[in-house]
Amino acid sequence: MTRSSESERSIGLLGATSIGVGAIVGGGILALAGAAFAVTGPSAVVAFTLNGLIALLTALSFAELSAAFPQSGGTYTFAKKVLSVEAAFAVGWVVWFASIAAGALYALGFGYFAATALAPCWQQFTGQSPAYLTGPTAVTLIGLAAVGFYTLRLTLKTGGGAGHWENVGKLAVFAILIASGLWALTGRAPSSIQSSLTPFFSSGAFGLLQAMGFTFIALQGFDLIAAAGGEIRDPTRNIPRSMFLSLLIALAIYIPLLLVISTAGVEPGSSIVAASKENPEGIVAVAAKHFMGPFGYWLVVAAAILSMLSALRANLYAASRVAAAMARDRTMPHALSVLHPQRHTPVTAVLVTSAVVATMVVAIPNVAAAGAASSLIFLVTFALAHWIAILARRRSPGRPPPFRTPWFPLVPVAGTVACFALAAYQGVMVPSAGFITSVWLGLGGLLFLGLFARPARVMDASTEALDPDVIRLRGRSPLVLVPVANPHNVEAMVTVADALAPPQVGRVLVLSVAVPPKDWQPGKTLLPLRHTQMILGDTMNVSVRAGALSTVATNPWQEIRRIAREHRCESILVGLSDFRQNATSTPLAELLASAPCDIVVLRASPGWQLSQVQKILVPVGGRGWHDQLRARLLGSLLRTGQREITFLRVLSESTPQQVYTRAIRELARVARDEASGHSRVEVVKNDDPGRVIVDHAATSDMVVLGVQRLGPRRKAFGHIAMRIAQETTCPILMISHRG
Repeated sequence: MTRSSESERSIGLLGATSIGVGAIVGGGILALAGAAFAVTGPSAVVAFTLNGLIALLTALSFAELSAAFPQSGGTYTFAKKVLSVEAAFAVGWVVWFASIAAGALYALGFGYFAATALAPCWQQFTGQSPAYLTGPTAVTLIGLAAVGFYTLRLTLKTGGGAGHWENVGKLAVFAILIASGLWALTGRAPSSIQSSLTPFFSSGAFGLLQAMGFTFIALQGFDLIAAAGGEIRDPTRNIPRSMFLSLLIALAIYIPLLLVISTAGVEPGSSIVAASKENPEGIVAVAAKHFMGPFGYWLVVAAAILSMLSALRANLYAASRVAAAMARDRTMPHALSVLHPQRHTPVTAVLVTSAVVATMVVAIPNVAAAGAASSLIFLVTFALAHWIAILARRRSPGRPPPFRTPWFPLVPVAGTVACFALAAYQGVMVPSAGFITSVWLGLGGLLFLGLFARPARVMDASTEALDPDVIRLRGRSPLVLVPVANPHNVEAMVTVADALAPPQVGRVLVLSVAVPPKDWQPGKTLLPLRHTQMILGDTMNVSVRAGALSTVATNPWQEIRRIAREHRCESILVGLSDFRQNATSTPLAELLASAPCDIVVLRASPGWQLSQVQKILVPVGGRGWHDQLRARLLGSLLRTGQREITFLRVLSESTPQQVYTRAIRELARVARDEASGHSRVEVVKNDDPGRVIVDHAATSDMVVLGVQRLGPRRKAFGHIAMRIAQETTCPILMISHRG
């Protein structure tokens, strides 16, 4: 989120920690402890501890990135800042799916445990225990009810409802379980305890690695704090602290609980491995029953219910914030980014996310495979977050982040290797996880190319122009080539080029091409270069950022193309003092048709200055040829001064009212995306669009027009553009996108 659009920061340290604790503590260990014990025995404690260390390494990178970019969206936002809009969409798309899949799992988990608790209560009061109470339909309906309940809470409460009561309840239950288990151990002989822990590594190192692969997802959840970063107060302090607190709380519960289960939870002479293989899903409840009696069993059921609820809420909350962040960047439909005017909650994003979760609960039979895909996705995105942290630090020399990862880059490198290794293991052990992830990515790619690519790239171009730090973080250094033939135009041209090339990251190269006389003989006669020297000298006086290059060529236009290609220029800025005389010339038309970059043509009178421009007119034809370049240009102009931008569209007088209304709505979206709120729109019905534009240009300080590239044998400028040039005196910027 940007500061102007993000939700009110209403979540403090306790609320942020509650998000992490709600997602991490409970559901994972209750579901996965049995699987870990079955493959590695009592050393499951070591597996969880090692996973905890990997999670802490990952949290360090997340903390640094979240403190540096305290906006909602988590890994999606990090990818958007440091990589590209396409990479960000891929990351956000799969992270959104991973949280949705996790939410569906927790909804069904809640349905199962709630039905387990409901059946004996029903029997107690009615004397009957119908089978349907614990059947699949009942579990699904109870899970859907939980989804509906939290959907309502997330839409009505600022900050989404912290979920404190679920967290407090389950933490209290786990504390009772651990304390009771430790008390039970005081009555057992040390030799008996030692016997329960032998053999400690029941399947050796391979079994330990298997257990780590199964159980890492149990520590996922601290990343959801980053997904809500835009709503957390004092984010540079509270986000890192809440991540580490939530992980430490989880480990403080998991490690002693696993020790208690593997010792006090088994009878003397029995094996935790055998018990876990017999009942992997219910091993925690069975173990609690051994040292607490039936009360312990129901205590675990209560903990499971609270854990599933808090994890469901946390994943719904995080997924909706990821969707809202993507929608703000137009990588998802814009409606998902709209906030409630009073509660500042993304209501539509919450409703759509919850609807997808509910659909998955009802329609997908193998939700376990979706859960495995969720685990795989989180591991890959964690590895990606480490890599992004390395890139962000290296591309920001002299700008230390608010929170610095210690032992850099050793920590993120180690975290990358560990997360990728576990992800590879997950992909091998559960092939369906990789298949589901690939299918989801393929679907997302089709949607992006078909629906989101154009608006997302336009919004991204505007973001880069308004915030040059994004360009720096992406490792780009755009170069604007400025061919100058008239020394009197140098100042105006370089000033515009400086606006197009963001400070500290962009570069300007002024090119002067000397045309030799026909009788010039290289090496024998001197070439008159006074004209070129004047241009280069004026360049140095105007801008300390601009570089200068002088070449000799018989065809200046071909030389411009060659230099642009050789230096990999992002754009060329061409100046024409007399647009009407030169605009239709063959060399300029050929440049527009064949240049390997964007082209901007400036028509301005001598002595004109960019600082004089306050009102900018942008006629829009609705075809979108130049949206991306225009957004970059307008963003650059807005970055360098306060401007009023008017987007104008002219429709025929016979246009139906419905089409006219839709045109106003579409033009407002264009203005919002390209001019960041510093604009107004006007749609006029008139059969003479040239006259309307000329009349509006009379009260403007600059006109920005798009020029379509039609090929070397077609006219470079249409009749409307030529009419505007002939009948107006205000400066004109003609833009031509390379695509």
